[in-house]
Parts: sequence; C-alpha cells; structure tokens
Amino acid sequence: MKLLVLAAGYATRLRPLTDNQAKPLLPVAGRPMIEHVLDKFQDCPEIDAIYVVTNRRYAPNFHSWAASHHGHFAGKPLHIVDDGTSSNEDRLGAIGDIGYVLRSYAIDDDLVVVAGDNLFSGTLTDFVQSTKQRGVLVGVYDVGDLEQIRKYNNLGLADDGRITFFEEKPSQPISTVTAIALYHYPRPVLPYLHRYLAEGKNPDQPGRLVEWLYPQLPCYTYRISGIWLDIGSRETYDEAQRLFQPS
Repeated sequence: MKLLVLAAGYATRLRPLTDNQAKPLLPVAGRPMIEHVLDKFQDCPEIDAIYVVTNRRYAPNFHSWAASHHGHFAGKPLHIVDDGTSSNEDRLGAIGDIGYVLRSYAIDDDLVVVAGDNLFSGTLTDFVQSTKQRGVLVGVYDVGDLEQIRKYNNLGLADDGRITFFEEKPSQPISTVTAIALYHYPRPVLPYLHRYLAEGKNPDQPGRLVEWLYPQLPCYTYRISGIWLDIGSRETYDEAQRLFQPS
C-alpha cells in the first residue's frame, strides 16, 4: 500500500506566509504541518512508501525537508514528486496530481490519499485497517452546521456507511456530514481514476472523483472522530496552533 500526500496547491489565501514556503511545511506547534499528518500513519505497516506531490515552486522546500529526514519518515521511503506546474493557472488539480504520480512511478498498488493541510487529533490506523474490508473508503466528518457544509460537499449514507448521494458545494445540503480529503483506492479501482482523467473530467477537488465513482462502485465511509481541521485560511491556521500544542 502506498500513501500519497497532496501538497501541490499555492495557498494564496495564506499569503504572505506562503510566499516562500508551501502550506504543508508551515509550522504547527513547532513542527511542519505535514509531519502531523504523516504521524497519523506511522503505525501502519501496510504502507511501504510515501509520495508527496508538490509543484515546481515549492519542490526545493520539500526536497530540503525530506533530506532532513534522510529520505525516510517513520522508516518508510519518502519520495518528493514535482508535478511541473508553476502557478494556479497551470496547476494539474488534486485528481490530476494523483494521476501524475501513478503514471510517473508506475504505481499499481492499493493507494491511500490524504491532503497535506488536513489535521487530525486521532490516529488513522483504524482507517487503514478498515480498507481491508471496505474497498473504496472515504473519510467523513460531521461539521454540525448546514450552512458551513455549503463550503464542502454533502453526503447521503446507507445504514452500512455506503455513499448513496454525493454533491460538491451543495446549495441545499441534506445533512451535516462531509467527505474530507482522506481516501483509499484499492488497486483494481486505479483504472477508473485514469479513465476519469482521460475523459476530461474536472481534475480539481478530489471529492469529484468519488462523486463520479459511487454510482459505479460501492464507496464506503469512515467517520473521523475528534478534531479535524482543513487549513485553508489564516484563521484556521491560527486555530491549529492552539489546538495542536503538545499536552
């Protein structure tokens, strides 16, 4: 199983903090944000390699960070992937970046995808364990607010956690549960991802792949408990500094 960290955004809403540094490398409680993300997978022996996809602008920063860990994190090989883009205008998009990494490294294995700017208070070991029974698995979180969920996506779920409805940026949300940037795609599903991109569908917003997949394949959910933060603004970044201080 491979772990792919999405880190190719330009984080314009966090400028000037991100003028010369990638958002996932900004410090949170004294450590780069991405290390908090990777910590959640350190007790997952199923994962045998980590890929961090970034862009040409921030690739040198990530290479320096990886070198500080001697090319490994928690004993797993760490690969920094430059997607070759240099601005918001030519970016590949999150789904496009997944496809780029799969092609560049000829990956043909189960794949866990996580955003490098999503922080969790709990471990994700159980998420990885659950993939063995569930196939396509999507992390979900209850934001508890119908207005707030308009910024994200909205789900309908069967009693067994299978997705029965999915809509990005809903105008009339039906629940307060949203899919977050945490996904498992088993090896047999990877050709669907390549077909999605080959057909010219929207390569941005990783949830759009699930929105396209769930009518074709069973897609299940894993509920995230504790704290989840999507660091998209100075406000959420400052909140992370408060919430993730070591106890």
